[in-house]
Amino acid sequence: MKHRLTFAGKKFIRMGTLLLGVSLVTFLLMSASPLDPLQTNVGETALGSMSREQVENLRAYWGVDIPAAERYLGWLGNALRGDLGESLLYRQPVLAVVGQRLSGSVLLLLTAWLLSGILGLALGVLSGAFRGRLPDRLIRGYCLVISSTPAFWLAILLLLIFSVWLGWLPVGLSVPAGMEAQTVTALDRLRHAILPALTLSITGVANIALHTREKLVDVLESDYVLFARARGESWRSIVLRHGLRNVLLPAITLQFASVSEIIGGSVLVEQVFSYPGLGQAAVEAGLGSDLPLLLGITVITAAIVFLGNLIADILYGVVDPRIRRGVARE
Repeated sequence: MKHRLTFAGKKFIRMGTLLLGVSLVTFLLMSASPLDPLQTNVGETALGSMSREQVENLRAYWGVDIPAAERYLGWLGNALRGDLGESLLYRQPVLAVVGQRLSGSVLLLLTAWLLSGILGLALGVLSGAFRGRLPDRLIRGYCLVISSTPAFWLAILLLLIFSVWLGWLPVGLSVPAGMEAQTVTALDRLRHAILPALTLSITGVANIALHTREKLVDVLESDYVLFARARGESWRSIVLRHGLRNVLLPAITLQFASVSEIIGGSVLVEQVFSYPGLGQAAVEAGLGSDLPLLLGITVITAAIVFLGNLIADILYGVVDPRIRRGVARE
């Protein structure tokens, strides 16, 4: 138990260092942005019609005249106390805005993450089991095409086919336009999330499938598989008993590593479908120079990715007891 607590403690120390670095890099990039917060959010014409006092108040509100180091240290001190500041665009606490947008993206991100993992594993195993044959060539061709296809282009294509031409699914948004919140059903939300989730799933399948295929091919070329074939085991039994069992650990790694890809892809996909989620909020914060909101979104998403990797490390010991015993001996 002590060793496991030490392992978790080291991981959380790394997490703290990672989040510090992510926040610093994000702050430096935003500080180097050529966008003027006043011109971006107020407009040149409106600024020209304002008095000098009004302009100074706006500059103070956006923190334009505060030195960069002072701004970052002030934000960091508040963040360590659990206060990520107030969004300059929404005029609400950052945690409240992130909570609202994240609740809208959970269904989308979770569905895409599960579908891409399941389909990627299934296609990778199928491709590796039929290496060099027609299923393998078709799956590899699909993966290579999808991996080189921009997510936003695929989103537009699916939008044209299923929403514009066929009319089966909504064009965008997360709920039907004009409906009151209490009248929106779970089925309505699901229909609006299908196309964004499908886009993220399709783009996330390729990496998992190709890596799973390569790992399975290595397993099937090993000596113990050759011995199993010499004993007369069927090919199906070899793939399921020896192949699938040995690709589980790499599959877990890829599945939880894909969290960052899913979150990153959602930024573009949510823009195409006008889906009011966390990705769209990040774009609005970046274009609107809302530094507290962008820092909050970046730090929280980085923490989600790190926790995903931590869960993968813990699951290694569940899947393979040898790893659990190895950690306990350290």
